[in-house]
This record gives sequence, structure tokens and C-alpha cells, in this order.
Amino acid sequence: MTQPTDNWGEHLRTALSLAASGVPVLPLRAGKVPFGNCRRCADNACGGRPNMKTPGPCACPGPCHAWAAATTNPKVIACGPWRHAWLRASAVAYHPGGAGLTVVDLDNADAIAWAREHLPVTQTVPTTRGEHWLYLGRMQSANGVRPGVDIKSTMAYARWLGFGAGTMANLPDAVRALAVSKPAPARPSPQSLTVPAPDGGGECRHRTPAFLERGITMAEQRITEATSGVHNAVYRTFLAVLSTHGRCGCLTDAHVARLFTAAQAKGESPPHCTDAWANARTALGM
Repeated sequence: MTQPTDNWGEHLRTALSLAASGVPVLPLRAGKVPFGNCRRCADNACGGRPNMKTPGPCACPGPCHAWAAATTNPKVIACGPWRHAWLRASAVAYHPGGAGLTVVDLDNADAIAWAREHLPVTQTVPTTRGEHWLYLGRMQSANGVRPGVDIKSTMAYARWLGFGAGTMANLPDAVRALAVSKPAPARPSPQSLTVPAPDGGGECRHRTPAFLERGITMAEQRITEATSGVHNAVYRTFLAVLSTHGRCGCLTDAHVARLFTAAQAKGESPPHCTDAWANARTALGM
């Protein structure tokens, strides 16, 4: 039988209050990490949020898939499977990007000193080791943009630690530039692309190049952030990209090369990449 934590009721009330204000929330378990996927979604069998194996939102009733489980729906937050998670929760987290926010996570005194010198004053929340600086606006998340500094916004979660103090400023270019200028880790040079993009011929659903670019960027990030079962993650990502972008001819060789580069950077060999791509096409009847 699950033993409830001392603060589970408070965590649930906090989550419902935040959700009512338009802030997507999720429970964190011991260690301040999200709860694991349910059996139906284990090992990303469902395809993983937000690019599901079957298009559409995840149908699982529990808080699966970390940041992507965050919601403002009070019926979901207080439902049976989520309530079971709240009973074991050690903290409340939220999805900054889903609330239109960016969190600059400053992990130590040196990082705080740097921020005070280089970033605009904004709403500040004390953390265990440093501070969260909150800005109004969303951007790509990135860890280690400089010593002791992470950026949490889209496709990320942050622990809720209260409202802090100060007035929230608009997201400055100085913070956006941190993600752009983040030094790339050393990696083996990827080999040349060995497969072409699909010829297409179907109706284009993208409407704007930005839609396609966002899809490719999210696919690259999903591969990059895979921590286990990389080969399966690569295959499922290829499957998701092809199912969404592979039938109208907008997907180019350059896009496919980006996916292969991300996969090879995670240790996938060129033959494995080629096989995964071919298997994904076969599964979709392409």
C-alpha cells in the first residue's frame, strides 16, 4: 500500500491553484524527478509525447512523459491515477514554456553574480543552491549554457518554489543568445547521408516552413535527450517524422541529414540509421 508523503495534500492544492492561473503542472517524486511512464507507455511504446506513435494526445491516464504530462486541467490533476502520484509526490513542478515563461536556473553564487552583471532584473525565486530568474516569453531549453546556468522553457520542467520577489521582465535577447551560443560537445564526425527523403506527392499540411522546422528541431532534441534505448528512440523518432512530414515532399535530404547527424551523435552507426529509416518507411507503407 502506498504511504502518503506528509505534504501530498498541500502539493495537490498548490497544483490546482497554479493550474487555475494557467500554469501547467505535474508531480515530482523523490529525487525531484518526474514519475516514470505507465506500463502502456514504458520504453516509449506509445511513441512518446508530443509526437505520439498514433497522432494525438497521450491517452494514458497517469502523469507519463515528464514535462509533456503537465496540464492545467483540474479534472486530470485530481483524477485517480494522478492522485496516486500526488500521494507519493515530493514536490510540484511546472512547464515554463507552457505558461509562456523562461526560467534561467542559476546553480551557484558565481552564476548569480554573472546574471546580476549581464541580465536584466526580473522576478527572482530562491532555490536550494541558487536562484531561478523568471522572464516573460518562451524559448528553446538548454542545459549548461555557461557554468552553473541552465535555461528551462519549452520541453522542460522546473520545480515550483513559490512566487519569489520582483517584477517579471520580458525575455531579453541576452538570454536567447545563451542557447544559440552554447558550445557544441565534442563528437565524432557523422558519415554522409545514405538515404534520400521521400518523394512525397500528398497534400501539404505544413502551411508554413516554420511548422516543418519546428518538427525537425523537436525530433533532433528527442534523439539528443534519449537516455536509454537509443536505437528504439531513433526508430520511433524517424517514424513520427515520416508520419507527419514524409508524404507531401516537403521533407528534404537536408532535413534527413539533420536527423541522421543527431542519431550518430548519440552513438548510432550509419547502417543502424539507414535500417531504422527504412523500417519506419516500411511500417508506414512508403
